[in-house]
Amino acid sequence: MPTNFTVVPVEARADGAGDEAAERTEEPESPESVDQTSPTPGDGNPRENSPFINNVEVERESYFEGKNMALFEEEMDSNPMVSSLLNKLANYTNLSQGVVEHEEDEDSRRREVKAPRMGTFIGVYLPCLQNILGVILFLRLTWIVGAAGVMESFLIVAMCCTCTMLTAISMSAIATNGVVPAGGSYYMISRSLGPEFGGAVGLCFYLGTTFAGAMYILGTIEIFLTYISPSAAIFQAETADGEAAALLNNMRVYGSCALALMAVVVFVGVKYVNKLALVFLACVVLSILAIYAGVIKTAFAPPDIPVCLLGNRTLANRNFDTCAKMQVVSNGTVTTALWRLFCNGSSLGATCDEYFAQNNVTEIQGIPGVASGVFLDNLWSTYSDKGAFVEKKGVSSVPVSEESRPGGLPYVLTDIMTYFTMLVGIYFPSVTGIMAGSNRSGDLKDAQKSIPTGTILAIVTTSFIYLSCIVLFGACIEGVVLRDKFGEALQGNLVIGMLAWPSPWVIVIGSFFSTCGAGLQSLTGAPRLLQAIARDGIIPFLQVFGHGKANGEPTWALLLTALICETGILIASLDSVAPILSMFFLMCYMFVNLACAVQTLLRTPNWRPRFKFYHWTLSFLGMSLCLALMFICSWYYALFAMLIAGCIYKYIEYRGAEKEWGDGIRGLSLNAARYALLRVEHGPPHTKNWRPQVLVMLNLDSEQCVKHPRLLSFTSQLKAGKGLTIVGSVLEGTYLDKHVEAQRAEENIRSLMSAEKTKGFCQLVVSSNLRDGASHLIQSAGLGGMKHNTVLMAWPEAWKEADNPFSWKNFVDTVRDTTAAHQALLVAKNIDLFPQNQERFSDGNIDVWWIVHDGGMLMLLPFLLRQHKVWRKCRMRIFTVAQVDDNSIQMKKDLQMFLYHLRISAEVEVVEMVENDISAFTYEKTLMMEQRSQMLKQMQLSKNEREREAQLIHDRNTASHTTATARTQAPPTPDKVQMTWTKEKLIAEKHRNKDTGPSGFKDLFSLKPEWGNLDQSNVRRMHTAVKLNGVVLNKSQDAQLVLLNMPGPPKSRQGDENYMEFLEVLTEGLNRVLLVRGGGREVITIYS
Repeated sequence: MPTNFTVVPVEARADGAGDEAAERTEEPESPESVDQTSPTPGDGNPRENSPFINNVEVERESYFEGKNMALFEEEMDSNPMVSSLLNKLANYTNLSQGVVEHEEDEDSRRREVKAPRMGTFIGVYLPCLQNILGVILFLRLTWIVGAAGVMESFLIVAMCCTCTMLTAISMSAIATNGVVPAGGSYYMISRSLGPEFGGAVGLCFYLGTTFAGAMYILGTIEIFLTYISPSAAIFQAETADGEAAALLNNMRVYGSCALALMAVVVFVGVKYVNKLALVFLACVVLSILAIYAGVIKTAFAPPDIPVCLLGNRTLANRNFDTCAKMQVVSNGTVTTALWRLFCNGSSLGATCDEYFAQNNVTEIQGIPGVASGVFLDNLWSTYSDKGAFVEKKGVSSVPVSEESRPGGLPYVLTDIMTYFTMLVGIYFPSVTGIMAGSNRSGDLKDAQKSIPTGTILAIVTTSFIYLSCIVLFGACIEGVVLRDKFGEALQGNLVIGMLAWPSPWVIVIGSFFSTCGAGLQSLTGAPRLLQAIARDGIIPFLQVFGHGKANGEPTWALLLTALICETGILIASLDSVAPILSMFFLMCYMFVNLACAVQTLLRTPNWRPRFKFYHWTLSFLGMSLCLALMFICSWYYALFAMLIAGCIYKYIEYRGAEKEWGDGIRGLSLNAARYALLRVEHGPPHTKNWRPQVLVMLNLDSEQCVKHPRLLSFTSQLKAGKGLTIVGSVLEGTYLDKHVEAQRAEENIRSLMSAEKTKGFCQLVVSSNLRDGASHLIQSAGLGGMKHNTVLMAWPEAWKEADNPFSWKNFVDTVRDTTAAHQALLVAKNIDLFPQNQERFSDGNIDVWWIVHDGGMLMLLPFLLRQHKVWRKCRMRIFTVAQVDDNSIQMKKDLQMFLYHLRISAEVEVVEMVENDISAFTYEKTLMMEQRSQMLKQMQLSKNEREREAQLIHDRNTASHTTATARTQAPPTPDKVQMTWTKEKLIAEKHRNKDTGPSGFKDLFSLKPEWGNLDQSNVRRMHTAVKLNGVVLNKSQDAQLVLLNMPGPPKSRQGDENYMEFLEVLTEGLNRVLLVRGGGREVITIYS
């Protein structure tokens, strides 16, 4: 956790007064001794921020002035003295802090904060106890025991409590691994699993806390309307069937009012909420003590609470006072109020309900007591459908034919369908609240000791209370009363209240205030959690909720919390809201366990918890149990919660701020990467798995900016985020001199990669010369089996310029290096004309000129390019060249069949190149090329001598042949020697060639006798380049992209400069060209 310190090195005092010196900033002895203009000492490298010390720039006045540490004085600004560091750590106080951004505003001034005083009992144990015990215990636990039976209820509680205990163990390990600021579970998860998981789970925890507030408010209103003041209901049911709907509408109205009132209380004075917390806790404790006291009392004096049964069906004791059909009054038999409810008159001859007529009315004790033996009857489950009768097992009744159930009869009916998994979802919120202690970590004396002890003790205590209550309820209370959710058989009294001693009102009032307090605390805690997430800056659209009042109260976050809480209140049913918040809490707990398991398995050096009683298997078991409980509660809610968390995760990953928190997922990624790299074979992959793993060679200008940014655009179009991309560049110089420029260049490249959406790695090399640097990159880029197999570079457009004579040499040597390394080479010519990622070609062709087969790269590249939106609508055409002896028709059929087997759709065309004599144009191009070659051999001369020598060579070649000067005009200066013909000359020469008969070539050398002295291999190569260029121009001049086999450089280094001229002639007149040279292996296959 970053903590704000200003470290001031102190002078070692021989007289032992180091402590005094450590407490103040030492003043300089004389202003003259300080050089205000000198640069900050050190090596210039920015240090990683220490976890304890903010590396602020230390003023020169406070430098250590003694000579004992002179050896270290140049690094004193970034590496402070140990004595100063220890002094600051000794004075460290564990303040109540929020996220990192909360502290940054406080850097400029000291804060006087009183020392925290809370220990384990007050700071952790009681808050956890208050948060865990709550509304479900008072309103639903008896009903759960009645429906599921003692055995299955015990299993439900044991599962949930085991889940929270395992989570508490994991949480204790994380909480004691360093200081946890306010933010509790969100802070722990985000710093352990990264911003994506942290944001997703933090929001889930926030939503869980918010819906918990809705559940507590609904519990408060249910207690008020059902048990305290039923007459306060606004909506009255006209029929018995409408009672449930009327109750829900009343809950919505009163719940919304209660929410508004509580939100105002939280907004106006949160301090009053905190002060009342002890009162609410006292209500909970007194209520539980009253329950235990009531159980003990039933052992020797069970309360007289009669329950009326008709046959084996329980009757709602609201509209009658005597549990009998008839009673004797003044020696006469008269019908009771119960008779009048089931019959159409009060006379004995009235027509009655068939079941009423054939079954007797009996009265049993609702709470027979511990010694009654009712425990065995309540041992097993009694699940039922919605609207079923609450029936007592073991009581005989006369069945009647299934009649249409008449409304208005005073039966106790089940309001919802009950089954095991549904009860788990309703019960689980009663064990949440274990994070209360870790949320207060900033207010504890010793958080690393108090959090584990207090949390685990609270879970043990509450688990004991829940488990003992299940057994005691099953042993004391009649089964039909347990299944009577709203106490209708008890004249509308709270079931658990009737058990308590001395009065039912202890439980009713106690539960009312405890649920009210829990709702207030949820409305207090949830906005602060949202504010912490917003201020972390990981979710951009939430940033508005990071603001609040001047004192830091989260106003906007409170407003959003109230709105979300209102949606829970509009659901209006406690049984429907409980599973929703179960999902969010279970997901939060699952990721706490995952965080602990990941950190433990990674064995990160920083993972050193003080709490030692943890193991990754426990965390993994806790995580599995949380996941299982999510799907047990409700599989569709679980999937929905995971979908929400997944969407938040992807949103943060896509749009969120980059945060480096040293989290475990980064460590996990490193371990997974290492494992995968070790498994990847060092040899080449199988042809089916081959894809271009590209090393992009970028050129930088003098400002360390990329010269051809569209090379990266083309890379992202070719790769589409798949495979390996390494973006490399070379800086000339020595690393010690150029490391600052290297860092700047790397930042520029990374920002350009981000802008162009190029996913890959940046590798920058500083070398004594560009040639060696490029060679080093080609040899050493990548790691293990993840090495590049393809090099992509731009054509050196300026290779002819006199002031850049060696660019062609570097280029040709790089071509040779890739060939030696068996790597493919892609050279993009006119790269600045290539499309950007935002452009779209609506039509056009990608033309492939397949001259020689070098592994199938020419087939594969257009297929990969057409996966990208830029090239998707382009058609692929493949041209191949037929010689005189080839059968062009058969070649076309074979090529079409080959493409069919390759599953590549493309138009096929075979171009016939007729063998003819070498044209004068070719000879002239070759002559000019060799003239230039002669000049380039003089590069070791000085610049002036080089210019003079070039002029002499040129003059000597042109003076004796005046007939040729009219056709080929010599350039006025050697700096701008024209090496290629203009387009007009090219067209004119081609027309001349067509007009000249074969006999004309006999006199060809008479035009320029020096043509006869040319190297015939160069003439042949130039002839090929000219002919091919003419054919390609004829077919592909309008193509969006032309892919062409790149001929290899000459084996002898003597003709390197000629090689560049051949390539220039070959691609002349084309807009976008990609020269392709294979790596010497097959990269495409027809087999599956």
